[in-house]
Amino acid sequence: MAASGSVRDHRMIGRLRLVSQRLTGDGAASVPELVRWMTAMQAQDLPAALWAVGVRVPGAGIADVRAAIDSGSVVRSWPMRGTLHLVAPEDLRWMLDLTAERLTRSIAARHRQLEIAWADVEKARDLALDRILADGPVSRSGLFKVFDAGGQPTQGQRGIHLLGTLCRHGWLVPGPLSGNQQLIAAFDEWIPASRLPGREEAIGEFMVRYFRSHGPATVRDFAWWTQLPLTEVRAAFQHVQGQLVELDIDGTSYWLSPEVASLLDSGVPGGRSLHLLPGFDEFVLGYTDRTPVLAPEHSDLIVPGGNGVFKKTVVAAGNVVGTWALQGTGSSAAVVPEFFDETRQLGPAAQAALTRAARRYLTFLAT
Repeated sequence: MAASGSVRDHRMIGRLRLVSQRLTGDGAASVPELVRWMTAMQAQDLPAALWAVGVRVPGAGIADVRAAIDSGSVVRSWPMRGTLHLVAPEDLRWMLDLTAERLTRSIAARHRQLEIAWADVEKARDLALDRILADGPVSRSGLFKVFDAGGQPTQGQRGIHLLGTLCRHGWLVPGPLSGNQQLIAAFDEWIPASRLPGREEAIGEFMVRYFRSHGPATVRDFAWWTQLPLTEVRAAFQHVQGQLVELDIDGTSYWLSPEVASLLDSGVPGGRSLHLLPGFDEFVLGYTDRTPVLAPEHSDLIVPGGNGVFKKTVVAAGNVVGTWALQGTGSSAAVVPEFFDETRQLGPAAQAALTRAARRYLTFLAT
């Protein structure tokens, strides 16, 4: 059994998460390595997802992340929560095996409204695969034309629900990029090799990888992140908790890797760090309880009105302290921060860190 301990300072959670999420100096060596380490990265907003990877891979440019998607060494699909994520290709099928059935049940009423029966799904599958296997990956609009011509209407969200269902069941998958859209490919052609662990083994691996890449986090955080049933998650956790370290913080159990936990003795980095993170970044979004890094009174400034759209965040020493935006284009482009505390003045070290972070982002966009 791994050691456990207690931490009184909630602010330490954010700094430990910076380390787990490869946001400190020891970022990943490559784009595929980073995505595999993170297990899954929210990616409904493609430009945000590209930077979420880039900020964690020292020296990476936007072309490197796009190339990884184009080559299939990173895939972007709907592995959980009905939301696009970046994942390693060999992981997608077993993730879908864990999550697809529950999501399908949750949207059954919507499918009835859209008049989507299983026979319609099978017909759409045959239409899609006939077209793609003959002509290669197709755009979403092109695929919808195939559906419409084959007697499967796509208006009123019916098309996207058909596409999502075919992707969840492992027949189709978003493939190479075409601008900021993706062409739709046949799953078995785009991902020729998949791992297929059993359900209990898969949930255990999912949890260990989540806590190693997102910890400190709670079991409830993981259940929300994957939308797996909490009772099943708790049962499976009993078999893997020995690979992790427990931190008790005000009576709540947080779990993380032994390697990151050891920094509590040797020194946790990031005390003077400043990061410019994209909207929807896992550092903020990847937990059901975000209060350890985001004060509740500022939550509405990150997700205005609870509309589900996460703004870009300024993170200082593991805490969200503001938002930021890119203003201008080309050589006149500049990062403009907006801090929650407008009276707060940045000291010389913090201003230098902000300048470095902004330069890193602009360099990423240009390479």
